[in-house]
Amino acid sequence: MLRVGYPAILAAELFSDFPAEVELIALPDDLEQEIEIEVWIPDPYPTKAMRIWPRLHGVRLVLSLMAGTEWIPGTVGPRVTICNARGAHNISTAEWTVSTILATLKHLPFYHDVQRGGVWKRRFEASADYARITGDARPLYPPVMLEELTGKRVLLVGYGAIGKEIERMLAPFDVKFKRVARSARDGVHAVSELDSLLPQAEIVILILPSTAESHHLIGSRQLALMRQGALLVNAARGPVVDTDALVAALNSGRIRAALDVTDPEPLPEGHPLWSCPNLLLTPHVAGSSPQFAPRAVRTAVDELRRYLAGEPLRNVVQAAV
Repeated sequence: MLRVGYPAILAAELFSDFPAEVELIALPDDLEQEIEIEVWIPDPYPTKAMRIWPRLHGVRLVLSLMAGTEWIPGTVGPRVTICNARGAHNISTAEWTVSTILATLKHLPFYHDVQRGGVWKRRFEASADYARITGDARPLYPPVMLEELTGKRVLLVGYGAIGKEIERMLAPFDVKFKRVARSARDGVHAVSELDSLLPQAEIVILILPSTAESHHLIGSRQLALMRQGALLVNAARGPVVDTDALVAALNSGRIRAALDVTDPEPLPEGHPLWSCPNLLLTPHVAGSSPQFAPRAVRTAVDELRRYLAGEPLRNVVQAAV
């Protein structure tokens, strides 16, 4: 039997479709005894997973329930194969991205403040806010109360599975896409072209992994290249953006941002990012829908069936050496 360890906190029914050749071993957060397993499904929260790792022996394959696996190689070492849950976050993260874009363009955070204040006439403040952030000072009448997504120019920085899902969801708005990935291919620009593409975009979406190459990919120079009032959406990883540079750009009134990830993370109380204007911030929740766990476990089931059959695994991010 193939011994597979999984977080005991997950509902047992999630694992009902696992192959009959698998012996499932529930691993509690406070694991004290030594456990021999061949396959490890770690807790989605790294601190919990790393706490029990020293008590696990014989692990040859790690099946992460998350798309991001940055902490795993340094924990398990190079002799373990690591697979991520590519595809598990696609829908929820893409929906978060579309939602925050619409919320920003429709000025929903402002209107929520109006609702809480209970003053109807404050709605006219939206016109001044629009003129300030976009630089469009034309005497528009009737007054501008919100903006439209349809027809906007969107730059997708990262064009993997989630990036393609975001594109699919935005396509009905008839937006104009430019795509960026590590290397150029048909319809996709290389990341080396990023600086030349930023000034053209009204919405810049970051959905790429955190690597040495992507660290601070968006810094002071890139933020300065963005057009007045452009919206930066980070659904990737916090370190992709230089936080100090972002705080300065937001406070200057040049750009807007929607963030689900930050650097540092968790974002400490009192951090200047919390109080920045023109910012919609959520605390790393974009993938956390009720459908996430079942979807992530299904990716693990698929990998296990392949592993048992001796077939190539789909989502390898580190092959054992």
